[in-house]
Amino acid sequence: MERGATEMRAALVTAKGGPEVIEVADQPIPEPGPGQLLVKVAAGGVNFIDIYQREGVYPMEYPFVPGNEGAGTVEAVGEGVTTFGPGDRVGWSGTLGSFREYHLVPADRAVAVPEDVDLETAAAALLQGMTAHFLVHGTFPLGPGHRCLIHAGAGGVGLLLTQMAKMLGAEVATTVGSPEKAELSRAAGADLVIDYTQSDFAAEIEAAWGPRPLDVVYDGVGASTFEKGLTLLKKRGMMVTFGNASGVVPPVAPLELMRNGSLFLTRPMLYDYVAERADLERRASDVFRWIAAGDLQVRIGGRYTLDQVAQAQVDLASRKTTGKLIVVL
Repeated sequence: MERGATEMRAALVTAKGGPEVIEVADQPIPEPGPGQLLVKVAAGGVNFIDIYQREGVYPMEYPFVPGNEGAGTVEAVGEGVTTFGPGDRVGWSGTLGSFREYHLVPADRAVAVPEDVDLETAAAALLQGMTAHFLVHGTFPLGPGHRCLIHAGAGGVGLLLTQMAKMLGAEVATTVGSPEKAELSRAAGADLVIDYTQSDFAAEIEAAWGPRPLDVVYDGVGASTFEKGLTLLKKRGMMVTFGNASGVVPPVAPLELMRNGSLFLTRPMLYDYVAERADLERRASDVFRWIAAGDLQVRIGGRYTLDQVAQAQVDLASRKTTGKLIVVL
């Protein structure tokens, strides 16, 4: 039976569990309420938070439609919306439910996508681009003379983070998991690239740059890299742990930070750095402007359909992918 004109297809996480709990179902196309945009979704970005939500690392109410970022074209607007209208191209991040054909987006959390940035690129770049932006401009503002370590240097965040760090004049070390990923990381501008499957990243960094040479570690990997990263920081250096790709970081005693040189430890998230509308617009516009100018390259490492959302999450979790994975609608 064909779907009616008032129905859409959507990916659905039916229960807490593995990728097998994701299915595709028909749902009614919603009407935008006050302050909302109804957007015809062009593409949605695949992120580790999608996996954490499915697995229950971040508690959820089931069932739910996954996907926390995307881009598309406004179909209709709700009462009180004056900032966008039908036909406008918009992107969003932190608005759950993007893996469906039509999505309701709060107008105050949407950003305009410039005409010289295509919608697939916008969906691929927004969450990870703004994450990289706040990490190097807000959490630990990088500049000339700084040395940083970026784990998962060939991943979506890692490639963007490396490029932004180099824009700011910092020296960058990255870890990767294969020779192919090493080439991608070098092409993004990394000064020192370490294949962690072949050598100890801490030993390699200290051999190249001396004992405890780092001002900051940007760690989106988590449990498997965290403790060793602490040993590479200068006195009063900062550990920025922003992801759990290898598992959640265990609790840290404050005395450990003292013993390692009065270190700073933070676990930031994007929402707190774009909570104000002005910050959201500033970070998004910087990312889009750099893309349009050719200063920031966005690598789309895989495109999937709605029927392949589960496979996209499996592929992302395998840590064998590069760049950004997107679901194209």
